[in-house]
Amino acid sequence: MLPLYVVNNYGQFNHLILRTLRDMGIETKMISNETPPTEVARGCRGVILGGGPTLERIGVAPKYLDLGIPVLGICLGLHIMATARGGMVRRGARGGFGAVEVDILERNPLLEGYPDRMQVWASHADEVSVVPEGFVRLAESEICSVEAMASPNERLYGVQWHPEVSHTVNGRLLFENFNRICLE
Repeated sequence: MLPLYVVNNYGQFNHLILRTLRDMGIETKMISNETPPTEVARGCRGVILGGGPTLERIGVAPKYLDLGIPVLGICLGLHIMATARGGMVRRGARGGFGAVEVDILERNPLLEGYPDRMQVWASHADEVSVVPEGFVRLAESEICSVEAMASPNERLYGVQWHPEVSHTVNGRLLFENFNRICLE
């Protein structure tokens, strides 16, 4: 079975994403955000765009959205997805650093099994301000109106929070759900 690829966008939690997936028994490999899209397309069953400091250092990661395979964007990965598909990202009014209560707005396979409100761990200053056409806003919080979004037809999913961090309640469930999406 092909692995999931974790795209390293130079964020502090990318190795933790890799470790979490491996601890869950999910075949995983970390790749550079400069890996050619053709290599990505033939080498994995799904892509996780990890976090990072800035949209200026994302390499060719936006091209991975066009490969026809499922993609999960986490934090900066969500911002990559939004901007690549015509949405907008701005500096948040307050940013999110620490525990945040997130409200589920729309049920989706990525969020299957979660309650209507859950506690997650945030570490961001920027946020999606305009959801791209074709995407659905899945979750919000008091500090961020787009905590999660998806384009179900393209199998593109993004979350602002960090499911790989132990402070996110049941964060592994999100990875289980994404892995299931990749196997469908």
